[in-house]
Amino acid sequence: MLDPQRPASSLLHHLESTSDGIVGHFEDYVFGSHFQPIYSLSHMRLVGHEALLRARDRQGRPVPPPQVFEACTDARKLGRCDRTSRLVHMGNYARQGREGEWLFLNIHPSVFHQLAVIDGPRYLREISAHFGLPTESLVLEVLEAEHDDHALFTDAMRIARDAGMLIAIDDFGAGHSNFDRVWRMRPDIVKLDRNLVAHAARERRVQRVVSQMVSLLHECGAMVLMEGIETHDEALLALDCDADMVQGYHFGRPQAALAPARHAPEPLRKLYEGLLQQRRVKRVEHRERVGPLLNAIGHAGVLLSAGRSMEEACGAVLELPDAEVCYVLDADGYQLGSNMWAPGHEPEQHRSFEPMRETAGACWSRRPYFRRALDNPGRAQITRPYRTMHGQHQCITASMAYRCLVDGQTKVRVVCGDVRWVESA
Repeated sequence: MLDPQRPASSLLHHLESTSDGIVGHFEDYVFGSHFQPIYSLSHMRLVGHEALLRARDRQGRPVPPPQVFEACTDARKLGRCDRTSRLVHMGNYARQGREGEWLFLNIHPSVFHQLAVIDGPRYLREISAHFGLPTESLVLEVLEAEHDDHALFTDAMRIARDAGMLIAIDDFGAGHSNFDRVWRMRPDIVKLDRNLVAHAARERRVQRVVSQMVSLLHECGAMVLMEGIETHDEALLALDCDADMVQGYHFGRPQAALAPARHAPEPLRKLYEGLLQQRRVKRVEHRERVGPLLNAIGHAGVLLSAGRSMEEACGAVLELPDAEVCYVLDADGYQLGSNMWAPGHEPEQHRSFEPMRETAGACWSRRPYFRRALDNPGRAQITRPYRTMHGQHQCITASMAYRCLVDGQTKVRVVCGDVRWVESA
């Protein structure tokens, strides 16, 4: 039995069953539900829905949900509004008799705190049982933001988990987002902000950052859901960045009816074929761009191995368009001598980076270009674009390990060449 003294219990009386579904009454508004499908990229099928509020005034005119919540002038009204919307969603979802999927329910951070001081795992189970929904099928979405009371928030998360629910952080990548809170909160799912996804789909540099962000979130123990996917390119981005789930107009718009069980829309089925084609094109483009640099650094390694001078060996590298600098490292990653600069790229042009100018004796053993060269002696290696220490731009580094005679002894050396990198359109 539901405890009538608990806040959400009394709100059940504000629900009404109509021919169009369950509606809720709050102040001068009538609440309804729409559901947007969520798909697993690996399973290539539907795994859940996010419940979205649809509000109307007494005259039947649509009211944007933010406007409804902004009208809540105190914590009590906010709690009633937030809880009423969630009860409406649970009722409408339950009416459609779906099993084996997740129902994502948004909850305001202030109301989420109240799980620790008013509600509890027993009550969450009671509410779920009222609608015939297993608590294990529910995912509570909490906005990723700064929280005033970390202890209450932590307690609320524990209570929700004790009840069997999953926790999702919403809109990660906007506002107060940071990995410290993700690490402390240990969410089950992190939803990346729509604007971040759109930006990454337009710029390859941002795409690399988002890809690393997804990897870090996985290491934090969370699955990653990219929301707001509206185009084929954004869908390919999600797949290429190793996101776990997707949601957006490209796959399905919010509607009152749930998507069919195990639904697999055509755009989802075609994604992997599109990704393979995209990667083939990128590989060809990349080879065409870095091929001359790889050939030049390989030639430099051969000449240096034969005892030729740096000036002669690295000439072909430094003549390449956007070439910046060449240098040689010993077997432990320490730089031997100073940089050899390409004409027009002397460090005097980058006076803001004067503290970084002298590199003789610097240790680059942590750098991928050094480690990969040692692991593949005699074969030219190339890095991803990264921020140079000589200016405000990105570069790539080609490298090759070679052997040479030094004072009658055979030594391992690594020759490196940096080239300014500008992203292709």
